[in-house]
Amino acid sequence: MENRPKAVREFVYGKIQSLMMSRNESYVRATLAKLRRGVGKHPGSLPDIWDFTLEGLPEEFMSRSDDPSPEEWAVHLSLSLFALHQQGKSLPERPMSETGKTFGNAVRLLIFQKGKDSEEAIKRHFDVVITSNTPEELAHHLRSMVNLLKSDDIPLDYPRLAEDLYRFQSASLRDGVRLRWGQDYYASKGKEEENEKQTLS
Repeated sequence: MENRPKAVREFVYGKIQSLMMSRNESYVRATLAKLRRGVGKHPGSLPDIWDFTLEGLPEEFMSRSDDPSPEEWAVHLSLSLFALHQQGKSLPERPMSETGKTFGNAVRLLIFQKGKDSEEAIKRHFDVVITSNTPEELAHHLRSMVNLLKSDDIPLDYPRLAEDLYRFQSASLRDGVRLRWGQDYYASKGKEEENEKQTLS
C-alpha cells in the first residue's frame, strides 16, 4: 500500500466512528474499558482488544516478527490513549476525538485554558514528548499529556495522531512530525496573542 500513514489514519478513524455510531452503550463502555487497559502495554499483549486493534487491519500492516510493526504501534497507541481520554465522558455527547485538533493545537489550548502561569510546565511536558526517540518512550510521555488534556476536556484528533505516530517511528520522518507539532503549537499561540490585542484595542 503506497500511502501507509493515510491508511493508518483512516483505519483509526473508522474504529472510533464505529464506537460513536453504535447504539449499544454497554458494548461501547466495555470496549473503551478494555482499550484503556492497553495503555502502556505492547501491541499484541492483550488478546481482549485484538478484535478492535487488529481486526480489519491490512495484512501488509501486520508484523512478520516478534516485534510489533509501526502500523500496529500507531493503531494500538492512538486507540488506547483515546479510550483513556474518553474515560468519564459520554462518547456521543462529548467525544474526545475531534477532527482538526492537532497535538500542537491541543497543547496550546490547554495552556490558554489553564493560564499563562502554567505555560512553562506544560511546554516542558510538550518538549519531552517531542524529543522521545522510541515508541515506548513516546507512549509513556504521551500518556501524561493526554491526562492533562483530559482534565480540561480538550479533545485531540486521534486519527491524525495515529498517522503522526506512524511517521514518528521512522528516523527519516520523525523531524517532520516534530516540526509540524511545533508549527501548530506556535500558530495557535499567535492567534491567541492577536485575539488579546483586538480585545484590548
